[in-house]
Amino acid sequence: MARRRNNTEREKDNSERWLLTYADLITLLMIFFVVMYSMSRVDAEKFQALAESFSIALGGGGSAQIDIGEHPSGPSIIETYPDNTPTPSGDEIDEEGVGGEGAGEGTGGGEDLEEITIEGIKQKLDKFAEDNRIQTQLVSSVEERGLVISIQDTLLFPSGSAEITPQAKEILDKISDVLASAPNLIKIEGHTDNLPINTARFPSNWELSVLRATNVLHIMKTKIPPEQLSAAGYGEYRPVASNATEAGRTRNRRVDLVVLRSRYDVAEPGQAPGRDF
Repeated sequence: MARRRNNTEREKDNSERWLLTYADLITLLMIFFVVMYSMSRVDAEKFQALAESFSIALGGGGSAQIDIGEHPSGPSIIETYPDNTPTPSGDEIDEEGVGGEGAGEGTGGGEDLEEITIEGIKQKLDKFAEDNRIQTQLVSSVEERGLVISIQDTLLFPSGSAEITPQAKEILDKISDVLASAPNLIKIEGHTDNLPINTARFPSNWELSVLRATNVLHIMKTKIPPEQLSAAGYGEYRPVASNATEAGRTRNRRVDLVVLRSRYDVAEPGQAPGRDF
């Protein structure tokens, strides 16, 4: 009887051994899914800081703006859009160069809309210059930092003066109407040639270039919010042509209106990094 009881107990132990294997398998599966879930989550703040560091190091400019799309299992580093999301086209740009109502919503980002706005402003200013036959005195160009509108000094001031002529005020008013459509920061930069000036009011070209830029600013602030504007004077130290010829000196005597791309806002004092366009 004792031998028979031992055999029965052994058979019972062997029949329940599968429970140990099953419990181990369930535990491993639970650990596997916990690890997979934790790997799917990204620290959004750390990722954004890393992206900004790479942008500054490689792009030579401000911070990158990378949106972190929401996902049920945590933030995802890939932003997704609905299949039926509209994209801005040339027909959707209004007369001020900005996309129509709803333009830019759900698109590939603010940079595309900013490019459309800059190109729209440039086209309007080029047409204005052509209609008024001042193409050689008012020239716009797209650079890495933004849209640069160069105005020769003869279109704005008498020779050796910083006083804006009545005709120049009308031109600046027209330009301000166009630039007022964009929220970008605008730098007004005064430049001169290298011919020395030494008067009681202008001891050097620096004073002349600064006052010219400031006087232009005072005209433009009637149409554009003052917090978007700034003025600087470079004297003869930022030439765009050789000062060895009269033609080169004429090009160097100018006021540049620079519509800065929004990625450069981070370099401006008091501006939050990554301001969306």
